[in-house]
Amino acid sequence: MKRHVIFFLLALFFFLKTNAQCAMCRAVLESEEGQTAAEGINDGIVYLMAIPYLLVGGIGFFIYKKYNKLKK
Repeated sequence: MKRHVIFFLLALFFFLKTNAQCAMCRAVLESEEGQTAAEGINDGIVYLMAIPYLLVGGIGFFIYKKYNKLKK
């Protein structure tokens, strides 16, 4: 179980450093001088992508715990 928690934390930290811009957004945002807008849009895309996975994972975890509790 400890190994699963460590794996989850490492995967989460690597996930936070990904670039999630599409090709069109990247082309438009790279042409501007300051990269603050590009970083903001990238963070927003990653945030919107992560929330459904966290929700489904949380629901799956609670279902798993409930079925294991019933078996004991």
